[in-house]
Amino acid sequence: MTSPSSVSELRPLALGELIDRAVTFWRGHLKPLFVLNLGYSLVGFIATKATLQLTRWLTPMLYVTDKDAVTKEAPFEMLGQASLSLVLWSGLFMFLIWSYWLTTVATARYVLSAQLGTPVSPADGLRRGLSKVGAVTGAFLLSVGWSTLVTLVASIPGTVLMVAGGIATAMDSQVLGIVLLVAGGLLLALGMLGAILWYFLRFLLLPPVLAMEDLGAWGAFTRSGAMLSGRVEPGFLGRVMVRGMILFTVVSLILFSVHLLFGIPAWLVMLPYGNPFSAETMARTPQLLLVPVEILQVAAQSFFSPVNFVVCSFFYLDLRVRREALDLEQRLGTEPSPPLAA
Repeated sequence: MTSPSSVSELRPLALGELIDRAVTFWRGHLKPLFVLNLGYSLVGFIATKATLQLTRWLTPMLYVTDKDAVTKEAPFEMLGQASLSLVLWSGLFMFLIWSYWLTTVATARYVLSAQLGTPVSPADGLRRGLSKVGAVTGAFLLSVGWSTLVTLVASIPGTVLMVAGGIATAMDSQVLGIVLLVAGGLLLALGMLGAILWYFLRFLLLPPVLAMEDLGAWGAFTRSGAMLSGRVEPGFLGRVMVRGMILFTVVSLILFSVHLLFGIPAWLVMLPYGNPFSAETMARTPQLLLVPVEILQVAAQSFFSPVNFVVCSFFYLDLRVRREALDLEQRLGTEPSPPLAA
């Protein structure tokens, strides 16, 4: 049976009210949300450390002091190790996104069940996430393939300008060549950044869909895309993509600021050993000094990151209320229309 108090709160929300309610929910459920996200943070921390150690073993040339000399002596070996390092770090990035989705599914199950008046425990949310491993993996692979195509398209203008700049330089048009190369590089960087932002926005609702609806990988992939299309109100801010972009940007800036703040201790520890933003410096820094402050970062991430998951869940619920009258179904005591899971 649906809780009357939770049903009365189901109604269309303005963007500011949506963020306010999400933060209020986060503040009221700090402990269970922290527990749900601690595992993700620890797994990410361990995977990052393992990747760093693996690159030190397999690509030692990248961690020497005088890279220029080593490159001149063995250019092909250096290229091979650099390529291997790129593969390892790219693999880590993919794993972190996949585990992020899995954690979001578990958290969204907990958040949305509470909002629909059928609260579940963090363990139930975790079980839901684990039961959806196959669907999450399939949807993740679909998202990677789709985003690869988007990235290729977004990089075309910048690549064309850079090729034109190279041709102009080869034809002794130095000024024009430099202008085209610089403009092409900037356009390429903007295209890549736009593709990354598009990826996180396009699949913003996919984890909540997997958390609450009995759909497979392809069904969740198409369902989340359909939910983000069109508009829910008149005007520019009524477009769902625009609303999602505003929510994602606001929450991302907040979390980025928090993580930046808690990253300062680690940077201070690494500073005497070189550039604190370099993997080489991280490798050179004594781990007895670095690990304790990194654990602080892990705790902060587990504490604050759920804000993003809660906002995504509330956004999903708001769209269902606006488009599918979920609030009316709950008030009438009827079963939610498919494909919402029981």
